[in-house]
Order: sequence, then structure tokens, then C-alpha cells
Amino acid sequence: MRQWTLSLAVVALIAGTSFAGKYNTKLGIGDKAPAIAGVTAAAGDKDTTIDLDAIKEDVVVVAFLANHCPAVQASEDRLADVAKAFQGKSVKFVAITCSASSGSASDEDAIPAIKNKFKEGKYAGNTVYGVDPSGKIGKAFGATRTPEFFVLDKTRTVKYMGAMDDSPTNEAKVTKNYLKPAIEAVLGNETVEVTETKAVGCGISYKR
Repeated sequence: MRQWTLSLAVVALIAGTSFAGKYNTKLGIGDKAPAIAGVTAAAGDKDTTIDLDAIKEDVVVVAFLANHCPAVQASEDRLADVAKAFQGKSVKFVAITCSASSGSASDEDAIPAIKNKFKEGKYAGNTVYGVDPSGKIGKAFGATRTPEFFVLDKTRTVKYMGAMDDSPTNEAKVTKNYLKPAIEAVLGNETVEVTETKAVGCGISYKR
């Protein structure tokens, strides 16, 4: 009887365990995305907020970025091209910086600097970019690097997470794209071929 009770306890423990991804300690493919609500943001030169539940598009791409990061700087034109490829389609790009200093208006990761990036054409019109100096959202997603991407379907289930391509810091060395094919697959209700890759870039400077 004791052995039977112990076996049931083990089964219950396994059933209640959420298995994370290969590179992500918080989320796995098929998990529901964590909440994003009330995040101060910019869309072009306009002030706005990000609420994941209010987004109507079928596909949401959550991108953890930071203006100060060389890896982000090296890939932001590519990201803009990817976003532009889906303009007019049911895809929304949600960028978030979790840099602890982004709450200061004078910081290079803060909203004024983000608006300047929009003016420079670094982010497309179907993109909204917010700041979360608390780091709560990034931690919930298990994000550790910038840039790091999560593709969500219409139920806000994670279908892809990781890098944009296999050479974030050097476009000339890109041999494999991951983000764009994943978005195309989710938008077309098809199977994502590569569901998880290792994000490469700057470590996120979470608030301590």
C-alpha cells in the first residue's frame, strides 16, 4: 500500500511539472506565453502601452532587445526587413527591453531613444517597442540574451524561441534563417521546422 501511494505521488509530481526547452529554463514549445500588460511603449513617435491580450493579430513575435547591445545593433536592420515582410498580414512585432536602466528617460534603452530608432527606420510600422525595467516579463519568458525571439500563435502558445538566424552579429555569415520561416509556418497553420535555437548576444542586465 505504501509503495502504491508513493507511485501515485511520483505520477502526480511528473504530471504537474512543466518541462522547459533545451535552451530556455522557463518555457517550452507548446507552453502558453506569460502575460504582458501595461508596458510603457512607443509605436513610431507615439506613446502607447503593450497588452498581449489586446493584440488582434494571429501571430505575435516577442523580441527581447536592447539599444546598447552590439548584437542587437548588428541585427536590427535584418529584423526591420523581417517585420516589413509581414506588413499587411496578421503579424505583430512586440519588442521589449528589460535593461534595468531603461526606466531613466536619458538612457539609451529608454523610450526617447526607442522613438529615435523608429525615426531612423530601424523598426517597421507593425512593431511596438516597450520598456520593462523591472525585468519581470523577460524573466517570465526565460529570456537571457538580446536579441531573443518568441513566436506565438493565435492562442498565444509558444511555437518558436531563440535566435533570428545563425549569425546575429555578422549578417555576411548567415547561412540559416530561423525567425522568418517560423513566422511563415505559424501564419499558415503549418508545422514549424526548427522550434528552438540558442539565442546569442548580450546578457540581459536584469535589475538586482
